[in-house]
Amino acid sequence: MFRLRLPVATLALRPGVPSHQAIRPLLASTRQRVKHGAVVRKVWESTSPIIDEKDKDDGHIGVKPNETIIFFDNLFPLKLSSILNRVWKTDRDMAQVLQRFETSSLGIMDPIRLVKNAIPKDMQLRATEILPRLKDGGAFVKFEHSAALDVGSTEETLINKLNDRPIKPWFSPFRGIKAHLVRGTPWLEDLYRYPSNLVKIEFVAPEPGAEPMELSEEKLYTLFRRYGKIADIIPQAQDNKATPRFAYLAFPMMRDAIMARNCMHGFVVGEALGGGKMGTRLRMSYEKRVKAHSIWNWLTNHPRIVVPAIAALIAGISVIVFDPIRQFFIELHIQHSLRFTESRVYKWFKSQTDQLNITKKSSPHDDLSAVWNHRRDLIDQLRSWLDGSSDTFIVVTGPKGSGKKEMVMDQSLEGRKDVLTIDCRPIVEARGEAGTIRRLAAAVGYRPIFSWANSMSSMIDLAVQSTTGVKAGFSETLESQLNKILYTTTAALKKVSLSGRSKRDKDANLSDDAYLESHPERRPVIVIDNFLHKSEDKGIVYEKVAEWAASVVQNNIAHVIFLTNDSSYTKSLAKALPDRVIRSVSLGDLDPDVAKNFVMSRLDEEAAADEKEKKKEKRDGEEVKPTKLDLAGLDESIETMGGRLTDLEFLTRRIKTGQTPKQAVDEIVNETASEIVKMFLLGKASGEERKWSTQQAWVLVKSLAKEPTLRYHQVLLSPAFTSSMTQSAKDGETALESLTNSELIAVQYTRGRPTTITAGKPLNQAAFSVLQNDRVLRAKMDLAVLTENAKVEAQSIDKYEKELSLLGGLPKQTNETTSRINYLLGKMNSSQDKIVQFDSEMSDLKKILNKEY
Repeated sequence: MFRLRLPVATLALRPGVPSHQAIRPLLASTRQRVKHGAVVRKVWESTSPIIDEKDKDDGHIGVKPNETIIFFDNLFPLKLSSILNRVWKTDRDMAQVLQRFETSSLGIMDPIRLVKNAIPKDMQLRATEILPRLKDGGAFVKFEHSAALDVGSTEETLINKLNDRPIKPWFSPFRGIKAHLVRGTPWLEDLYRYPSNLVKIEFVAPEPGAEPMELSEEKLYTLFRRYGKIADIIPQAQDNKATPRFAYLAFPMMRDAIMARNCMHGFVVGEALGGGKMGTRLRMSYEKRVKAHSIWNWLTNHPRIVVPAIAALIAGISVIVFDPIRQFFIELHIQHSLRFTESRVYKWFKSQTDQLNITKKSSPHDDLSAVWNHRRDLIDQLRSWLDGSSDTFIVVTGPKGSGKKEMVMDQSLEGRKDVLTIDCRPIVEARGEAGTIRRLAAAVGYRPIFSWANSMSSMIDLAVQSTTGVKAGFSETLESQLNKILYTTTAALKKVSLSGRSKRDKDANLSDDAYLESHPERRPVIVIDNFLHKSEDKGIVYEKVAEWAASVVQNNIAHVIFLTNDSSYTKSLAKALPDRVIRSVSLGDLDPDVAKNFVMSRLDEEAAADEKEKKKEKRDGEEVKPTKLDLAGLDESIETMGGRLTDLEFLTRRIKTGQTPKQAVDEIVNETASEIVKMFLLGKASGEERKWSTQQAWVLVKSLAKEPTLRYHQVLLSPAFTSSMTQSAKDGETALESLTNSELIAVQYTRGRPTTITAGKPLNQAAFSVLQNDRVLRAKMDLAVLTENAKVEAQSIDKYEKELSLLGGLPKQTNETTSRINYLLGKMNSSQDKIVQFDSEMSDLKKILNKEY
C-alpha cells in the first residue's frame, strides 16, 4: 500500500512559527527547481528515503508508543472514482490526478491545507505521515507526541475546535471536516470494496485459542455512538449458526459509517466492556445494501400484479402511438384519397380519352338500363332513405346473382364520396384468427396491423401462465381485436362526417351529435356485402359487425346497408337492433320481358364491338359482313334460365360463341345437374360437417321435380327429416335452413313463418327434372333412402321388443298392461310390413342398377 511520507522537519508545527511560514521555504525551493528543469517531487509522494517494507506489504500502519493516528474525514469526494469513470488501481494514481488538478488556480482547495488548518496551533503534535484514503474520502494522519500527552483530551480538543470553527471543503458546503482518534488497527486495503452506510461487525478472538464474546446492542451503541447517529443495530439471529458471530450497524450518514469503520477496525474490547477475559477483536467491513435491486426484486416476486400491469402499459402505449395513425388511414380509405382513379388528374385524362374513344372497354354491366328501369322504384326508395331518414338501417336481400351490389353501388350510391364497403366473404373464409383480423383490417383500411403479434403474445401468455399460474393477459381474443378495429373505424367515420362542418354555418352552435342528426346527407354510407355468408362457421364476426353497425346507426354516425342472400337475416339483426325497424328491400328474378331485353342488349353491344374490331383489321376493298346469330327458341330458354343476372350473362356468352339458345340452355342445365350431384348427392363433406344428409337432399330434388312447390311442414314431417340416421342432420329445420343457404332450395315466408319450398333458382328446377329422369341415379338414391327407412323401422322393432320383454317379466298381467302389449304388437307388425315393402322395392332397384349403366 502506497503511503505519503513527509519529512518531519517539513510538516512539523514548530511553536511560534505559523504553518504557512513553515511551508513557504519548501514551496520556494520547489519553484526554484522547476525553473532549472529539475524533476519536481510531488507533494503526495514520500520524501523519506526509507519506506518500511513490512508496513507496505501487510496493509497496516506501524505505531510506536509515542505516536497516535487520527482519521480526518471529508477531504475528498466519495464519488470521485465514479465521476472519473474508472476504478483506480491505487491511491497513488488518484493522487497524481489530484496533483494535476491542484496545479490549477484552485490550489486553496489542497487537502493538505485542510488538514493543517484543522489542527490547532497550540496542540503539541507533530505530523509525521499522511496516508490518503481516496475511496473513503479521508486520510490517516500519524502524529508524534510526548509520552505525557493525554490522547483522549487531545481528541476532544480537536473535535470541539472543528465544531466551533468548521472547515468545509469545496465539494461539501454543508458538512465540515471531522476527525477522530483511531482506536483500532486500520487496514489499508485497496480492494474493490466501497463504503456503505451499513457496517458489519464480526466478533473474533484477538489471539488463537481465545474465545470471543458477542457484544450486546447496548455495548455496541456505547462504542459507536460517538461517530454519529445510529439508525439501527441488527444482531445475528439466534438460530443462525454462522461463525464468527456478527452484528450490523446502520448509520443514516455514510460519512459516519466510514469514520466508525476506520477508527474502530481491529479494536480489542476488554473485559470491562463485555469482551471476555481475553478480549474480543472487532473486525469491521462495509456491507452492501440491496436498495438498488429492491424495486426489481419486488417486480419479480409479484408477477400476478406486475405482468397484467405491463400488459396494460403496452396496450396503453399502443393506443397512444398507433391508434391516431390507424384512424388517419381509415379516413383516407373511406374518402378514397389514396385511390388513383379518384384523383383529378386521372379524371381529366379519362375524360380526354373518352372523347377520342381511346382505351374504352365494354364492361359486363355497362348496359343495364333495362334492368335499372325495371328496378327504378327500389333505387329511388334507397336514395330517399339515405337522404331523409334519421336512422338508416337497410337490408337488401335477394338470391345470388340478382344484382344487389350493382344496384346499390352503381345506382343508389352513385356520386357519393364517403362510402365504406366491407365484404364479409373473404373475412369469414380466412384461415385462423390472424387471417380474419388481417382481412377485416384491410377492408376498413386499418393499418398498421400486427397480426403476427397475437400469436407471439399467445405463446408468451402460455409460458407465463405455466410458470406463475396466472394468465398474463398479453394475448387478445378474437372478439377484443374485432372490437378494437371496428371502434377505431367508428371514430374515423365520425371525423369524416364532421369534416365538412364550418364555423360559418348557420347551425355552427349545435353539438356534434345534434349536427349529425339534423344532416343525414353528411353521413358516410357503410355497405356490408355477403352478410351471413357461411354464418355457421364464424358467427362471432357477423355478431360483432351487426352490433357495430347498430351502434353507428343509433349514434347518427353513418348509414348502413346490408347485402345478403340469407332470408333469415332477421334473427341476427334483431339482436343488435331489438327496438328499431329494419328497412328491407327484396330483389327477385327479372320478368321474362326484361330478361329478354337484357340479353338482346348485351348481344347487340357485343356485335357492335366485334364489327368495329373487324373494320380495324379489314383489308382495302374487303367487305365486312356482320355476324348473324341464331336466336330461335330464346323465349323458352329465358323462361328456363330465369331472371338471374349472372345466369343471363352466362347464357349471353354461350350464344355469342355460336350456340343456339336451346343448345346453350341444355349445356347449362346439364352442368348445373352435375354440380348438384357432386355437392349434394354423391359428394362427401370436406373439412366441415354438413347439417343435412344425402337422403334429405334427394327427397327434395325428387319431390320438386314432380311438383315445383312443396308445403314446408309436409316436407318437415317426412321420414327423411324426422328420423334421419345421420347425426348432424337430426334436426329437420336446421337441415332445411342449411340447404337454403346452399341455394339448393328457397323457402317462402308468410307473416314471418315458412310456408312453401321451391327450387333455389329456376335453373335448379330444370336440373331437378334432368336428375329425376336419370334411371340409374334415381335407383341409387331411392335405394339409399329405402335402406335408411328400413334401418329406422328395425330400430323401432328393437325398441318395441325390449318393452315387451320388460312387460312380460312382470309377475302378473293386468288389463292396463294387456292394452299396452296389444299396442306394441300392432306397432311392431306395422313396422315389419313396412320393412317387407321396402325390401321388395329395394330388390327392384338393385335389378336396375345391375342392368343399366
